[in-house]
Amino acid sequence: MKGFPAHLAVDGAAPPLDAGARPMVPELASALAEELIRRADEERCLMRQAHVNATVQCRRVIVECREANAEALRLIVHRHGWPTADQVGARASTAALMILLHAPDLDFQLDCSDLIAQAAADGRCPALHHAYIADHCAVEQGRPQFYGTRVNPVTFRPYAIRQPQTLDERRRDVGLGPIEEQLRALREGG
Repeated sequence: MKGFPAHLAVDGAAPPLDAGARPMVPELASALAEELIRRADEERCLMRQAHVNATVQCRRVIVECREANAEALRLIVHRHGWPTADQVGARASTAALMILLHAPDLDFQLDCSDLIAQAAADGRCPALHHAYIADHCAVEQGRPQFYGTRVNPVTFRPYAIRQPQTLDERRRDVGLGPIEEQLRALREGG
């Protein structure tokens, strides 16, 4: 597994997490985007391999990959703020979200959830990104989720949902379809 590029690393102590957008030179934005996409693609590849050959070694490699990816993302966030779509592009911002969702540190996820919420409110990243991380954090904390993005893999039903009577309205507001469509697609293997 490739290490985190030295030119993207934090020098010395990391500043506190900050929601504000920081101007970024195009070369840096491009390097960050490339790094985030590479890391997310690497994990996706490892997951495909694990589906074919699920071994203890495969699971260990995935855990190590997720830990390394989370640490790299933590350094990026501390140095440059959340990698928003307007800074690094939609694909890299989504890759950052995927890395965050698989990060083993709930406190880091919660901190980034606040950054993503602000970036979504400012139009710098899709509201959908906030929906996914907000639901993820809620479920991990044993609280009801707000958008129904987290589904129990055993029952194919969403984990507990806050105010279920208005769920589809909230989902529509962030670009998600009705919950029943999502559940039907899951049951059909889509």
